Amino acid sequence: MAQRLLLRRFLASVICRKPSQNRWAPLASRALQTPQRSPNNLTVTPSQARSIYTTRVCTTTFNIQDGPDFQDRVVNSETPVVVDFHAQWCGPCKILGPRLEKVVAKQHGKVVMAKVDIDDHTDLAIEYEVSAVPTVPDIKNGDVVDKFVGIKDEDQLEAFLKKLIG
Repeated sequence: MAQRLLLRRFLASVICRKPSQNRWAPLASRALQTPQRSPNNLTVTPSQARSIYTTRVCTTTFNIQDGPDFQDRVVNSETPVVVDFHAQWCGPCKILGPRLEKVVAKQHGKVVMAKVDIDDHTDLAIEYEVSAVPTVPDIKNGDVVDKFVGIKDEDQLEAFLKKLIG
């Protein structure tokens, strides 16, 4: 039962649905109904199901798995992509990453963000001339439009993205 509930919540959060008139969209199923015991110790299923309320979730940030994944989701993307070349051991990367995700999310799908761990994908780091982390190139139609190295504040990041979006 717990596995069904977790699976249902996961699927509801992954699938992008049109939101209902209000901000919440109910999700109900017979699988979520709680059986009750009658005085005769018989199982009775209530007629109303419990509802789980979900919000619309569409991801704008994703992790790159390998070279073909990068080619497919970044180079061949119709949407401009900001690529965050980072490392887990990098202090400035841990500061810039969430800040960059926040600014990208404010763009409402006009731009997406790919995260590339340079320790796992050294070939991509070499190809995009990453000599220090964090390095953040903007890629539009398969070409690097602009790039910066190091930490930026939110205002600088917004200006950086506006140049990419146009």
